[in-house]
Order: sequence, then C-alpha cells, then structure tokens
Amino acid sequence: MDKLEPGRAPIYEMLEQYRLKGNISYHVPGHKNGNAYSTGGGAGFLGEIMRYDVTEITGTDDLHHPEGVIQEAQELAADCFGAEESFLLVGGSTAGNLALILTVCPEPGMTLILQRNVHKSVIHGLMLAGVNAVFMEPQLDTDSGLAVAPAAEAVQAALAAYPEAAAVLVTMPNYYGMGTDLAPLARICHASSVPLLVDEAHGAHYGQHPALPAGALACGADGVVQSTHKMLPALTMGAMLHVQGPRLDRALLRQRLAMVQSSSPSYPLMASLDLARRLVHTGRAGAFTAGLAAVDVLKRGLAELPRFGLLQPAAQQQTPGGAGTAAGEPAPPASGAAYTTQDPFKAVIYDAAGVLVGFELQRRLEEKGIVPEMSDDRHVVLAFSLGSKAEEAAALLGALRGIDAEAPAAGRPGLSSAEESAHCRNGAAVKELTPLRSPRASALVRESVHSDSPDTVAEAIREPGAFRPANISTWNILSGQLFSQPVRFTMKPVSQAETESIPLEYSIGRTSAEMVIPYPPGIPLLYPGEVITDAACSRLEALSRGGARFQACADPLLQRIRVYNIQKGGEV
Repeated sequence: MDKLEPGRAPIYEMLEQYRLKGNISYHVPGHKNGNAYSTGGGAGFLGEIMRYDVTEITGTDDLHHPEGVIQEAQELAADCFGAEESFLLVGGSTAGNLALILTVCPEPGMTLILQRNVHKSVIHGLMLAGVNAVFMEPQLDTDSGLAVAPAAEAVQAALAAYPEAAAVLVTMPNYYGMGTDLAPLARICHASSVPLLVDEAHGAHYGQHPALPAGALACGADGVVQSTHKMLPALTMGAMLHVQGPRLDRALLRQRLAMVQSSSPSYPLMASLDLARRLVHTGRAGAFTAGLAAVDVLKRGLAELPRFGLLQPAAQQQTPGGAGTAAGEPAPPASGAAYTTQDPFKAVIYDAAGVLVGFELQRRLEEKGIVPEMSDDRHVVLAFSLGSKAEEAAALLGALRGIDAEAPAAGRPGLSSAEESAHCRNGAAVKELTPLRSPRASALVRESVHSDSPDTVAEAIREPGAFRPANISTWNILSGQLFSQPVRFTMKPVSQAETESIPLEYSIGRTSAEMVIPYPPGIPLLYPGEVITDAACSRLEALSRGGARFQACADPLLQRIRVYNIQKGGEV
C-alpha cells in the first residue's frame, strides 16, 4: 500500500460492507448468512455473527495469497508492532510456533536449541520437523521459586557445543509475566549467524506503553509469535507472527503457514485482529491508561492488606518508553538476576502468611465471582488488560478481604511476624515473597536447583521451612544441567505393544511412553522417551493430589502412567 492509515481496519470494514450490500449467497458457508436458522429456534447470538461469516469470494481477499484487505491489514500490523512483515494467525500462537520450527528446520535431523519449559505446541513442532532438540536450563528466580528463561551464558555455551544449530527458541515472558532482557541473547545468536525465535504469546502488548517491558522485536528477535487474544482484545485463537531481518526464509515460512493453518480461515476472527491492532495503533499508550489504573487500584489496596503479596522483581530494570535495549547496543551491567521485568497486567498474588496454597486461593476467589487465569502451589495469576476497570479491581480487593476474614493468618505455628509484614519495594508498598525460614534452608535450596546429587536435593527438602522451587509451578522444569544432549523427536507413533500402564508411584527409572501436560499452562513435564526421575515422579504425584488437570496422558487423573516395556524401547 502507498500510504498506511492506522485508523483503518480494512478486514472489519470489508465485512461491514458485505453485510450492508445484502447480496444473495450462492457460496459457502452453508448457513447462508444465518438464514438456515430462520426456523427451528434460530441461532441466538450466533445469528448476528453469521451475517459477517464469509469465505474467499470477490473482494474478501485470501489469507494465503493476500493482495487486498488482508494484505493491508498485515502491513498495518507490521507498522504497529515494529516488524518488517507480519502474518495474521487464525490458529493461535500454536500455528506460529509450528510454522517457525518447520521453517528453520526444513529437514529431519536438524538441531534446534531451546529452553525445556516450552509450550506443548513447540514440542509438537519438534515432532513434526524431526528435530534434534538441545534443551537449555531456564534460570530460576530464587525469591519466587519460578523459572524464567535461559541465561545468555547458556545460549552461548549451547551454540559453541552445537554450531550446526539452525536456531535458538525461547519463551518470553513466561506465564506469570516474568522476564529479562532478550537483547544479549539476540546478539549471541546473530554472532553465530542463527535466528532468535521468541514465543511471546503473553507479550503482544509489550513496548506499547512506558510501563510495559520492551518487546522481543525491539530486542532484536528475528521471529516473534504473539497471542493477540491473550493480552490484547482479539477473539480467542487470534494471533500474529512478526518477522524481521535476513535470517528467516520468508517464502518457506509462507508455505509452512499455509500447511498448518486452515484454508478456510474465519473472517470474524481476522476482523478482530484488525480491530485489536487499530485500537493499539491509534490509541498507543493512551489505550492502556484505564487498564493500568485498575492495576494501580489493586496495588494500593494490597498495600493496606498485609495478608496477600504481589510478585515483583527485586529491581525493575525497564527502560522508559518501553524501548528496552536495542540489539547491537551495549548492554547494561549484568546483574545476574534471572528476573528483571514484570508485566504489570499479570498480577501474581499469594498468601504471604502461607495458610492458603494457590489452588485453594483460586477456588475461594471463584466462589466470590472472581475468575483468575491460573494458579499453582503458591501463586494465583490475575490477568488484567486494557479492558480492565478500576471498579473490578475494587471488587477483587473486596473478595480478598473476605477471604482474609474467613481464613485468618494469625496463630499459624512457626510463622514469624517478619514473615507476615509488608515491605516497600521500588517505591511501591508491596509485599515480598515469604522468605525461606532460615539462611541454611535458602542456601540448600539454591544449591539443590543446580545439583546432580540426590543427597543435596534430599537435604534441602528435609531442612525445616524450605520450600522446593522446582515443585512450586508446572512452569518449572529443572535438570541441573546448563544444556542437554540432543534429544531426537520424530512422528513415529508409540506402539502399544511396547508399552504398559503402571501405577505412577512405580514409574521411577522407567521411560515415559506418553506426554504429560498440566493445563494451564500447557508445558509438558514429560515427553515420550524421557526417563522418569524420582523428583519427576514425586512432583507428578503432588500435582495429581492437588487436583491439577492433565492433557495427552491416558489417565487424566494420573493415577497410572504409560511407560515403555523394560525389554523394549522407542524413539521420541
């Protein structure tokens, strides 16, 4: 297009014109603008949507060969989010992750370096592409016990050990909104002439307001996948893939996108992506004012409610304006911190008194009409957005006050007054995470995270007051190694004749024959071909007892697990 107009929403506007024209449909879909439901009770609210539900006809363009309104919408998206080229996705970030992996690894047996705690769509991409995966250990924030992303040193070491690697893939931010500067990772990748791919599913809004962390593109990433439906206001499944630089084969990427996306994409879904982009493109920082005001209501309220803490990094290191550290510029002095940025729209709370675990706190909030995004053994994740309202945050505070009264913290054995007190951090009155109860416990847990010795881990677990970081969240997958040996993934199905179902408690040392995925957040804790360690078994048992929901495994309650027969084996 000659001149981009941020105030336009070309796909949405085309659908409005389609409805106004009232042409007679002799094309699919078969509901005929909803007329098929004129009898038989009607289609309810879906009837209105059906009036805009079209297909590839004259004037509607084609997602897989865009020349008109879809092309214009994608060019506007690239301008809004700082990409050289953007692609609309109707299959969520899943479609973008699959397409990127199939692009950088076009032949089976190629090597990809990535962090182990990735979304299941990435694991599926490894399988489809026949990748040899080198898994990097994510850094652990020892205050919260949550894993973030691999350190720059891990990326550099893995690339040195496997110079044939086709790309590096990381997730940023994590499900909790936690992150760190990606620019050093981008520089290391580019020095080795490989692209940096980023699953930024939870960071579509990054870089759009001074209070938000920098986006992956601004930090130098080559391919970035964003779930526009998660933290921006597109319909569910609406996402985008952004690319820049010369390191990705864009012709092959288009072909891969056509493979993994429907040939009949939803036009209402694409129109919602168009509208979400227009809202941000025209409103810019102002689009987030109301949502951030709602977050501020929560923060100020928590400052007066000592019972509940709010997760934040020890020192905020975000650059004013959300610009971050651009790739190619000198990095700020390394602090060694795994966790330096927090998405303000991801409010991660916890019971600072330690009375209510995260799962129970979520249950009690839901009883009061407050529905969180997810919880783990310690935390509850509350997802705000530019659509959040201050009065809703006030209702959340009211629910927390009610919970505080119903489950009082006072009198809990072993809890010191210091552990119940609030602290000021970065000028805002928020509470730090309840600390480990003794310096020895803290030191042992930190050592156990990076130890291969079962004795060290056991000693940390036995120490009074020590929580176990690896077990706090299903987001955490910690092996104690900077990076792994290559793990081969294939599409070879698991033969039932080579497997057996056994009680979970007897699975230690056996090789998993199925994927085990707690959802949310959808991070596989086991994949087929992975040896089940003592720690992994204990963790799965704890999750099962806690009522976690599992996908991909034969027993959704995880009382039993499928493993390979001892005398046989199989490829991943």
